[in-house]
Formats: sequence, C-alpha cells, structure tokens
Amino acid sequence: MAIITVVILVASILSYAQFLTGIEQRQGFTFIDPVHQLLGPIDCTWPIFLMIYGALIVALVVLGQQPRMLFRALRAYTILIALRMLAMWMMPLDPPATMIALTDPIVELVSTGGASKLTRDLFFSGHTATLVLIGAMVPNKVFRRSYYAVALVVATMLMAQHVHYTVDVIVAPMAAFTAAYLAGAFTPRG
Repeated sequence: MAIITVVILVASILSYAQFLTGIEQRQGFTFIDPVHQLLGPIDCTWPIFLMIYGALIVALVVLGQQPRMLFRALRAYTILIALRMLAMWMMPLDPPATMIALTDPIVELVSTGGASKLTRDLFFSGHTATLVLIGAMVPNKVFRRSYYAVALVVATMLMAQHVHYTVDVIVAPMAAFTAAYLAGAFTPRG
C-alpha cells in the first residue's frame, strides 16, 4: 500500500504541475473583495514561505514517527490535489488587480520549471488547505491546534498580500477536512 501511495502521489504532483501551467494560460474573472479594501496589499512573502515550509518539516518529523499516519497524510494530500484541480477548473479566476505575487520558489520550480510565477492558482488556497490538512492528520492535540493557528495566520497574510480572495481561504479548510475524511475512509484498519 505504501508503494502505491507514493506512486499515485508522484503522478498527482506531475499532473498538477501541468495543470497549473494550463491554468496560467486561461482567462478567468475577477471581483472586488471587501476584505482587500480593508487590508494591504502588504508583502508577506518571506513570513508565509518560512511558516509553510517550517510547518511541513515539522509535520514530516512528527508523522514520520508513525508511518501509518504519514501514508494516510500522503493519501489525503493526493486527494487535496485532486479537489484543488477540480475547484480551479470549475472556478477560473484572474488574480486580484492589487495582488503582490507570492514568490514560492519550490512550487514554481515543480510547476513551471522556475519559468514564471503562478497567479491564477486561486480557488481554493493551497497553502491554507495544506496547513489545515496537516493539522487534521497529526495525532497530537497541541500540534493540531498549532497547525490550525498557523493556517489562520498564513490565510490572513495571503489575504493581506492580496494573493487570494477571501472565498479562497474560507473554502480551503473545508476542502482539507474533506480530503482528511476521505483518506481516513480509505485507510486500512488494523
């Protein structure tokens, strides 16, 4: 089961990278976000980057101590990727006019080979959803609450930077909990 999980995850990430390149070429729609009118835009790129990747490293260490939980989390992340692709395909958005582009060299390297910044991967927030998903996966209540708090801070910074519309960060936790639930439903017991 572990090998299948890793193979499907890698295939999903490769498909996701091609999908994101296609999304960047597609026109979408934009709207006025009332929260953007209250916040920013403020460049929060480095704090977001450090919080996301610091949280991922801690999650790998924590979940790595329980391989069954780690592979369940990897399956949940694969489901989250599929949900995000479906959501972006169904809801094509153009970036907010006041957006300060988020520079995430790791995502850009994987998705576009470092050739360009991603600006249309909006609905729903992948950064927020990933942090919430990790929170749902970690077995310790203190870690869980910490991840949810970090997700809230990152979501706020993403909106302050005008990287995402408010709806993008509101929907992200729902998608993360759905992915966690589905991964749990498909996890062999015992």
